[in-house]
Amino acid sequence: MKKNDIPDLVKRMLTGETLAAARLISLAENSDSNEEIIKLITPHVGNAYIIGITGAPGVGKSTLTDKLVKYLRLQDKKIGVVAVDPTSPFSGGAILGDRIRLQQLATDENVFIRSMASRGHLGGISSATSDAIKILDAYGCDYIFIETVGVGQSEIEVVKNVDTTLLVLIPGMGDEIQAIKAGVMEIADIFVVNKADKDGVERTVLEIEMLQNLGEHKEHPAPICQVIARDNEGIEQLVSAIQEHHEFLQQKNMFDANRKQRLEMEMKQIAHNKLLQKTSEFLQENYDLNQLIDDVYNKKKDVYSVINELLEEIVK
Repeated sequence: MKKNDIPDLVKRMLTGETLAAARLISLAENSDSNEEIIKLITPHVGNAYIIGITGAPGVGKSTLTDKLVKYLRLQDKKIGVVAVDPTSPFSGGAILGDRIRLQQLATDENVFIRSMASRGHLGGISSATSDAIKILDAYGCDYIFIETVGVGQSEIEVVKNVDTTLLVLIPGMGDEIQAIKAGVMEIADIFVVNKADKDGVERTVLEIEMLQNLGEHKEHPAPICQVIARDNEGIEQLVSAIQEHHEFLQQKNMFDANRKQRLEMEMKQIAHNKLLQKTSEFLQENYDLNQLIDDVYNKKKDVYSVINELLEEIVK
């Protein structure tokens, strides 16, 4: 694609053209065009409310997302959904296909659904997720849902991209709740106990409350919402809990502060990635990397001396 086509795509996307938004996300995910895209859309971002939905595989995250989107559409809200799936070892693409599970929403022109491959990225989300969020924000979405892979404690990275995090659990997890308490439990702004018609729901709620009491005291303890997403039960109460969390963040002047903190983390990550890339290029162009490795391995040089020398040359 020609580089001068990007401004035209951005212009069309800002008028609400779905195909242009989809193309921009593909470019941001699969090429080095993301810098130009983000530069052009930055004046138009910051309006969407971003919700992360995380939890172990099989807890019903996609069904819950489907019901939340349908409820918000009744309020005439424009919705974006980014479902981050594991990567196919053959094609590099997403293999769970949340768009298939959410296909009933696909005919709604005010719902944009995109499956993105994690591509081995730790943290339950794709490295391109942040750019996709910005594109959907500029596209005019009122709410953007980020549904993560469901891989365990590493999903704490989802908080770097969202305003409110839903942690979805189901009755009968027992030891699994104990196992994840050191990581994922702390990121929840709202606990969602799905499949609340199953046996053991009271015990699950009690275990969550006990873990909350043992953990760090929060000014706004995460509420526990019981839902049966399959039957559309408890969705209205869950949306109310999301809105209450949004209001709490604004009242405590935490909404903007949290977004600025996430922006700081994003800037540092981008700087880290660029420095890593520049260092790798400099090494290839100016050094015999195999010789350096041999020198360190044979104790002719130490690792720190090699790296310090390299950094001094890069700075020059």
